[in-house]
Parts: sequence; C-alpha cells; structure tokens
Amino acid sequence: MKFGLFYEHQLPRPWAEDSEYELLQHALEQCEFADRLGIHACWEVEHHFLEEYSHSSAPEVFLAAVSQRTKNMRLGHGIVQTPPPFNHPARVAERITTLDLVSGGRVDFGTGESSSEAELGGFLIDPIEKREMWEEGLRIAVRCMTEEPFTGHAGKHVTMPPRNVVPKPRQKPHPPIWVACSRRDTIRLAAQKGIGALTFSFIDPEEAVHWVTEYHEVLAREGVPVGDAVNPNIACVTPFMCHPHEGVALERGLEGGNFFGFSLAHYYVFGRHEPGKTDVWAEYQRRRAEHGYDPETVQAAASNGDRLGAKVVGEGVAGLRGAVGTPDQLRDFFRRYEEAGVDQVIFIAQAGKNRHEHIMESIELFGREVLPEFLERDKEATSAKAKRLEPVIEQVMARKPAEDHPPLPSDDYAFPAIPRAIADRSGSDDFHKFLDQVAEDTAAGDNTVIENALRA
Repeated sequence: MKFGLFYEHQLPRPWAEDSEYELLQHALEQCEFADRLGIHACWEVEHHFLEEYSHSSAPEVFLAAVSQRTKNMRLGHGIVQTPPPFNHPARVAERITTLDLVSGGRVDFGTGESSSEAELGGFLIDPIEKREMWEEGLRIAVRCMTEEPFTGHAGKHVTMPPRNVVPKPRQKPHPPIWVACSRRDTIRLAAQKGIGALTFSFIDPEEAVHWVTEYHEVLAREGVPVGDAVNPNIACVTPFMCHPHEGVALERGLEGGNFFGFSLAHYYVFGRHEPGKTDVWAEYQRRRAEHGYDPETVQAAASNGDRLGAKVVGEGVAGLRGAVGTPDQLRDFFRRYEEAGVDQVIFIAQAGKNRHEHIMESIELFGREVLPEFLERDKEATSAKAKRLEPVIEQVMARKPAEDHPPLPSDDYAFPAIPRAIADRSGSDDFHKFLDQVAEDTAAGDNTVIENALRA
C-alpha cells in the first residue's frame, strides 16, 4: 500500500498579508521533505470561491512547482473539474500533458464535477447536468491527449473542430485517470469507467473492504474504459498527525482535522455564505459540538478506544479521528487498510490551523517508524496485483467501442489561415497568388509582409 499527502490549502480566518504566501511555501517544503522520505504522492484539489476551506484554484501551478522540488513523488490532480464551464477539455489536456512532461511522467489525472453552490453557481452550471458534463469533458480531454490529430466533437456541452492538441504526455497512452468518489454509487461508476476511485469519504478499513470488493466485481463484470488504459486502484483519505505520545497527537491534529469536516459541510450541506464576510473558523468555534466536530469530545472518546477509526463517538457526539495517534497506532490502522485491499491512503495533515512544524515532525516520524515496512511489501504486492488483474484488464479493454475514437470528417481535412480563407471565399486568384508569393518570400527569409501585418 502507498501513501500520499492531500492539499486543500486550508486557510482559516483571520488572514495576514502574507498568509497565502506562507501557506503555499510551507506546502512545498512539506512535499519536498515527504519525497525524500519515500511518500508516494502529493494530491492537490481544484476548488473555486471556497474561502478558508480551500485556497487551491490553480493546482496545475502548484503541482508544477512540486515537480521541480521532488524526484519521485507522483503529482495527483485530486481533482480537475472537467465540466467544460470550469475548464475547456483541450485546455485540460494541454495542462496535464505539459505537467507530465516537466515532471518526467509523474502525473495522476484525477477528475470530478463539484457539488457546491459556490462553484457550480459561480460558473453557472446546472447541478442536474454536472455528471454528464463531467463525462463529456473527460472523454474529450483524453481524446485530445491521445489522438493525432483530435478528430473533432459536436456534443451537448462541447463542440470543437479537429486540431492536433500539443504537447502529448510522456506517459502512454495517457496519465492514470481517477474520479472523486464520496458514495458507493460513484465507486461503482469508477469501476464501470475503468478508472481509479479517489474516495473522499472518511471510512474505516472494515467498511473499505466492501467498497474494494464491489469495485473489482463491477470492473470485471461491467467495466468499459473511458480512456485508453485501465487504472484499477482505490485510494482513501484520512486526517493525519503522528507523535510518540497519543495525547500530543490528538492535541495537534484533532482541531484541524475536524475543521476540515466542518468547513466542507459549511459549503456542501448546511452553510449560508456571504462572500468576503462569513468567518467559517469563528462559526466552527461557536457551533462545532452542535454539528459533531468537537475535538474535546473526540479526545475524550478516543481515550476509551483500543484502536483507531475514521470516526469516534462519545456521549452521542461524533467527530473525525483517522490517523491521529502514535506510530504503533498508525501502523495498526494502516495494516487494516492494506488488508482491506486499499491501494493508497492519503493524509490530510494541512487542515485548519495545524502548524507547519508539527506537520513536518509528523511526516518525519511516520517516514522513519511506519513507512519502511509498507514500502517493502508494496513492490511485491503491486506486481502480484498487476499479474492477477491482467486477464480482467484485457477483458475490460476489449469492451472499448471503436467509436470512442471517431475518424476525421474527411481524409483531406485541413483548415486555412484567415487570409487564405478570405481568398477562398472571395474566389480571388490574385489574392491566392499574393499569398503564395508571401510563402515563397518568407521561406527565403523575407518577412516584410508578415512584419507589416503584425504592425497593422
């Protein structure tokens, strides 16, 4: 089983002038350090307008910076919003492939659609149509990465003529594709599309067993790949803070981890937000126990448990716990995920007002005392899994319909430069001759006409 770091770039109020700058610099430092220790991936979200919860609206920029400060770490988009009003699929393809090239082929292409009014309403997306937008945008983005040239598409949400979208990715046929999953029905969707499941739900390993089993059953029975390769993997997220003393780990990690849950629910479930005014952190402080995110209650309940769980309950109040504890506790917790068949556990360490130095200490302790045994087992387990799934993947790929890659509109399809198109429409032989002469002059090094046109 592998491990990753997860970044929303949370920034609770109040903000200082340098708060966002320091937040990003600290995250880069954490990723660079984690890469040296052997942590597998950095996952970066794409969110818009979600003040305090997520200041990560340009993940491709952050991940490009990470790519230049790391050597082995996978760079996970967790996720790209693929409905076209968020991101045109050709632009998605261009950004993913460029990142794949500058990183030496280390990109994971996580996809999603958002469920918040802040984002959907901000980009004028009808929630009823977001799932079909996600799929149409994803399909076109993948085709733009793999077809030479992209043969064009006329659909409900995207219309684009044939163009050769460049550059092409280093990973062939394209980087591994994932989709954000918060419920079991989206786990099934991931399996049906032959892509990885990024499960952004806080589930215990014993619950994950059912998700993993169902994923692989559906993949074998119903999988039809949305891309040109299958990514049969499941990842789970969890709050994370590691310290030799459990009480210190709880003190350092619980408040931030539970703010993560509260602020998410503020935007996605119960909140009413005034842009630029609402103070989510202050609201959390006032109402956290009422909504089940009281770290004091969680800490009291945690002291009565004999092993870690995604949530703990005390006196009727639940809260997030996850991988917050000692190295021994975390080792046991992660072994249970490993036994459940989960491929990667992703840590939410940068949450709420968790301190940078505590996150760095936590990563270092995990890397020294917990990670090595999992790294040792993972290489052999990954190889065995690939061999076991080889016939399944062959069956899934055989179901991919040929029409997923339609032909060009005609064998001689071409598009003219604008002046040549004007000459075509006017039927002017003299204009065509003039353009032909410009071509000859330019080839000979005479750029007079071009320079005059650019100055016009």
